[in-house]
Amino acid sequence: MHGRVKVRTTEEERERKKKEQVLKMRAYRAAMTRIQKKRSLSELDDEMLGLTVQILLRNPDINTLWNIRRECVLRKIAELEKTIKENETRDIQKVEEHSEGDKKTDDEKEVDKKEVLAQQLQSIYKTELELTEQCLMVNPKSYNSWHHRCWTLEQNPEADWQREVQLCNKYLKYDERNFHTWDYRRYVSEKASVPPEQELDFCTDKIKVNFSNYSSWHHRSLLLPTLYPNEQQDRPMSEHKLKEELEMVLTAAFTDPNDSSAWFYQRWLLGSGRQSEQSATVAAFRCWPYKAQLSLKSSYPELSQLTVQLVSEQQTLQLQPWKAVNSEKTQWQCEQVIEIEPSRDYFLDVAGQRKQLAVNPNDQSLYYFVPPHATSSCSKELLAELQTQLQSCLDLLEYEPDSKWTLLTSALLMRAIDVNSYHEQSLSHLAKLVQVDALRQGYYKDLSARWTMEMALAKWPTSSNYPQLFEMPTEMSMTPYAHYLIVADKISS
Repeated sequence: MHGRVKVRTTEEERERKKKEQVLKMRAYRAAMTRIQKKRSLSELDDEMLGLTVQILLRNPDINTLWNIRRECVLRKIAELEKTIKENETRDIQKVEEHSEGDKKTDDEKEVDKKEVLAQQLQSIYKTELELTEQCLMVNPKSYNSWHHRCWTLEQNPEADWQREVQLCNKYLKYDERNFHTWDYRRYVSEKASVPPEQELDFCTDKIKVNFSNYSSWHHRSLLLPTLYPNEQQDRPMSEHKLKEELEMVLTAAFTDPNDSSAWFYQRWLLGSGRQSEQSATVAAFRCWPYKAQLSLKSSYPELSQLTVQLVSEQQTLQLQPWKAVNSEKTQWQCEQVIEIEPSRDYFLDVAGQRKQLAVNPNDQSLYYFVPPHATSSCSKELLAELQTQLQSCLDLLEYEPDSKWTLLTSALLMRAIDVNSYHEQSLSHLAKLVQVDALRQGYYKDLSARWTMEMALAKWPTSSNYPQLFEMPTEMSMTPYAHYLIVADKISS
């Protein structure tokens, strides 16, 4: 029909795209063949750089081409630096040969030459940065493009790090959740000496724009322990700031209960802070006349690097060598002849940690045991905030009883408030989660087993069977904290 635009049929469109794809593939193969040939001949010149640009602008994830560009750039830089050194050598010779008037004129010329060479050097870096920006427009999550940009800036002693921070601001306006940009921001903000307070304000602004921004929450979690440290290290940050963060994250979580970002951050807030720098913390110890066993709260790569001693008034015996009993390297054993006199006082010294040992009346062995700590203590103000948040979660569950994040968070809040009082109720929430979130039922069952075992170990020292017999809790999907049980003579199920 006259006056109407012809619309291609589905078959015509498919055929057209097929022909375009064939042409693109031919061009790609021809360029790659040419690149490989030039590289084999070590022709790392401007033509090579141009060939790589043609492909990278369409597909920035070919790591080999970025490597080739780095080879080209390094050669160009080396040539420029060689030229600069040659000019400096000639300068020294001219100083010795020319008069004062000629020296002044020559100095001015040499300054101009140096400026030109410096500009050429900066032009190389600028070209690479512009290329990465173009590639990031094609694929903002290209690992190779971000890496090449970092590499280029590291090569340049005059890199403009403040400009890179502003570039991150620009990219995060397009996509505030791009974790590549956030990772890059952490890198450049450190180089640009951006104050942590300023970064925290930036995080707050981004979270206000979109609560569902896991990358921003994560960035925030890296800043707060530095800005508001907790001296006891049993919380991620100071209690005053922790209370403020809990109030803020609850608002975010309740805005969209099905979004995981704020819930994950809240779970981090409820955690026990960073581990002590001395990771070889003793959990349990047992010593017989022929061997010793040592359990640590967390994995330690090589116990032989530490000094482990059995100390009494009469002697100090160094226990060695140690061999790992389990793959996690939390339980170690040392086979050694050890003289034990039950009437004496014995201490275990592990890298300066001194623990008093008790005597097992059953076989006159020595032992030490401390149950795993389920929660950390908190102030009245923080406890009040936790109770308020728990009540809010319980209120929400009345309207949305199957909300998995609310169920899990309420269970975690219960344990943060009072493990003993809320033990059964927190386990019932995990049992409900097994039903409403079946894809992660294994995780909930393992978490339930962990909490059950923590409670059993906490009660064990007050039982009449301690330390001879440990009664294993029933209906557990696994046996967590098994390395704590080296103290027991017998374990019943």
